[in-house]
Amino acid sequence: MSKIETILISQISLPLSQGFADAKVATGRQTALTSVDVLAVEITAETGEIGVGFSYTLRAGGSAFYALAKEIGPMLIGKDGSDIAALWEKLAWRTNSLGAGGLAYQVIAAFDSALWDLKAKEARLPLAKLLGAFRQSSPVYNSGGQYLQASIEEMQTAAKASVSRGIGGIKMKVGQPDWRDDITRIEAVREAIGPDIAVMIDANQQWSRDEAIRFCRRVDHLGLTFIEEPLDARDYQGHQILTLALDTPVASGEMLTSYHEISEMVLQKGVRVLQPDAPRIGGITPFLRVIELANTHKLGMAPHFVMEQHIHLMCVNPTEGWVEHFDWLEPLFEERFKLKDGRIWLNTDHGFGLTLSDKAREFTLNCEKLEKYE
Repeated sequence: MSKIETILISQISLPLSQGFADAKVATGRQTALTSVDVLAVEITAETGEIGVGFSYTLRAGGSAFYALAKEIGPMLIGKDGSDIAALWEKLAWRTNSLGAGGLAYQVIAAFDSALWDLKAKEARLPLAKLLGAFRQSSPVYNSGGQYLQASIEEMQTAAKASVSRGIGGIKMKVGQPDWRDDITRIEAVREAIGPDIAVMIDANQQWSRDEAIRFCRRVDHLGLTFIEEPLDARDYQGHQILTLALDTPVASGEMLTSYHEISEMVLQKGVRVLQPDAPRIGGITPFLRVIELANTHKLGMAPHFVMEQHIHLMCVNPTEGWVEHFDWLEPLFEERFKLKDGRIWLNTDHGFGLTLSDKAREFTLNCEKLEKYE
């Protein structure tokens, strides 16, 4: 691979079609989600090949992402783009004072994913093939349409529409003021889609330990595929208590922002389904370590959001895991993924197989080209 010549960074604010609410919104701890802030990175090598990567944040931080990217991005100019692990370490040490995780790693993830995209394009391979794919598709579930503000009829209609598109599982939000309403809604979704489609629930860190154990025991007989984020994301001991007490697998990990936080969750035996988020933990490079960790401890995987990256990583995972289907980021890219028979399929284009769309340019708030490092 030739050296990195220029880097184009863009701050994009992508509006959503409506505001989305989870349990934290219902209790006043959080505001409805109305947009996704994306940090896009386009790395151009001396060959003219361009690697495209991105990271994202919800509700706050888009301007901070962009400012930090402008500050640290120039240090990659002139470097050999194939030395991805070494470049990741350089960026991590440069941002060390910000902490090992959080905003720093999420900004690094945009550069890291662009470097992997570039490397796969130089090799003329999809990223999954470059990394060593076990398969060409992954089971896929949908998280759209089953939010707390949706009526039962709206949830049922959305769930049936998802299944008809080729989705293999439906995840719904829980955390209603009256737990009986949650159970009624779960049963209604199951009735709508039949016994063969997976159903998951997501509490978005809503409950105390006592509340979680009471609710989870009430639904433990319903055959749910997993119960997601019943507790604070970093209550590792609480997750362990729940995992040991339930037949239904406990899932968590999406809010963790480093490999080390995820490894602590795993070592505490807090989950049976691990849900890392590649942009949140620093990109593809640390995610590959998480795959090894999950397989060593025989854990399922269902990474959070960002199907555009996670489809490749789940095809690389030795054991089949779930990809979470979200259409929120689709306006940013020209390409679409095939859904069939409950699975999402890789395309055959090189790298991630993604091209930034005209819409992405339309929603760009700030953009700067980095050409030298001083």
